Amino acid sequence: MAILGQIIKSAIELGSRLNTEDQSPAQLQEQQLRKLLQKAKATAFGIYYGFEELLEAEDLIQVYQKAIPLFDYQKMNPEWWQQQQKLPNISWQGKPSYFALTSGTTSNKSKRIPVTDDMLSSFRAVGVSQALSLSKFDFPNELFEKEVLLLSSSANLDEHNYGHLEGEISGINSSNLPPWFGGFYRPGKEIAAIDDWDVRVEEIAKEAPNWDIGAIAGIPSWVSMMMEKIIERHQLDTIHDIWPDLQLYLSGGVAFEPYRQTFEKLTAKPLTYLDTYLASEGFFAYTARPDTLHMKLAINHDIFYEFIPFDEDGFDETGNLLEKPKVLTIGQVEEDKDYAMIISTPAGAWRYMIGDTIRFTDLEAMEMRISGRTKYFLNVVGSQLSEDKMNRAIEAVEKEMGIDIKEFSVAAIKDEDDNFYHQWVIGTESKDEAAILEKLDATLKDINKNYGVARSKALKDVKVNTMPTEVIYNWLETKKKKGGQIKIPKIMKAEMMQELLDFAKAQA
Repeated sequence: MAILGQIIKSAIELGSRLNTEDQSPAQLQEQQLRKLLQKAKATAFGIYYGFEELLEAEDLIQVYQKAIPLFDYQKMNPEWWQQQQKLPNISWQGKPSYFALTSGTTSNKSKRIPVTDDMLSSFRAVGVSQALSLSKFDFPNELFEKEVLLLSSSANLDEHNYGHLEGEISGINSSNLPPWFGGFYRPGKEIAAIDDWDVRVEEIAKEAPNWDIGAIAGIPSWVSMMMEKIIERHQLDTIHDIWPDLQLYLSGGVAFEPYRQTFEKLTAKPLTYLDTYLASEGFFAYTARPDTLHMKLAINHDIFYEFIPFDEDGFDETGNLLEKPKVLTIGQVEEDKDYAMIISTPAGAWRYMIGDTIRFTDLEAMEMRISGRTKYFLNVVGSQLSEDKMNRAIEAVEKEMGIDIKEFSVAAIKDEDDNFYHQWVIGTESKDEAAILEKLDATLKDINKNYGVARSKALKDVKVNTMPTEVIYNWLETKKKKGGQIKIPKIMKAEMMQELLDFAKAQA
């Protein structure tokens, strides 16, 4: 028996028993809001909105919602966060040590999200809670002696003129790992600091035989690419030929199910898959029990949540927020309904809409899943095509045709007669575009009534272009967006889709 593994596992089990939450979610959430307001009451934001007076109110949440408007990045950044880069005590006490650069491809200009020391503490606290939840899984003691491979963005952060460091959130977190984790962490800080994604993966592949990996964490598309590179370099059949004790994969960033088939082809033994909801703005949820990828919302970790129904009570038919949307708290939400999530955090985000939609699957367990993005909602002709529906259709295509689809995106484009059609790009080795189109279209009609109506009326056509996934990644590289935490938008603007199609044509 592995003695160290037994000690670590026992500590996790003990911590899990001591980490019981006796209070209701509503009570815990009010405590988080009170704590946030107390810490920020002397900031410029806190003084402007009267946090001191709000803290004296009997119904804290109600007066908070009435006093503070809803924010998104386009409003929060110019009004508060730009000053937070230069001056202390703007929307949170002190000055942020870091700013996270978002990794989306919808804009050439990255957003800068403040990451304070208190926010890093929140990240770590949620990570500890996820580690404690491993006591519910039947892992052998030996797993807790193995190394953990974190496939992040570059940990080589840039120093800004105003004195803070900036990079993608996974790189920021990698550069702030606790010292005790150094003995388990791979690829190590030296390799993690390599800026060039391809060079970094080559170094990982080179060093792979020297590591004893038991768990991997990262976005599935890039993790699968890394495993393929290792298998190719060392002429293996599967990744278990080099890491026989690999048992655990922590996904995040995108829905995992479309990648499950790819992972199963790259492995010889079953993996335990866990999901995480970690964004530049916070670590919000994690898989906390076996036999599910649904995630437990982190309601006791210095973040206050609100929820706007993603329907006519919150948004118009084009997906834009209503002027006066209905806003719910944790005690008011229902299962199996989509909500846009609003957060208040120790990074100085106040009633901030991050753009994700979530769906609660089990309120007793506080479990949810990400159902999409408020902007990843294609509805120009009433098709109401959500990311969740797209993922389900792609999974159906994979299953029926026996193919791997690692990436996909869709755009609404006007033809010469001003009629809209849906243009899909699908990353796969299959060239049977007609069969993919037929199955994709039929599945969407079956699971989405609005799509079926649109296809019989305004949505005149659907087109599918398949291409090797590497072509999509090479296109991302032309935008200097490759690897780490980069995610391909599931819905593109027409101009961006045309750029990708032109690039693919030139590569053919």
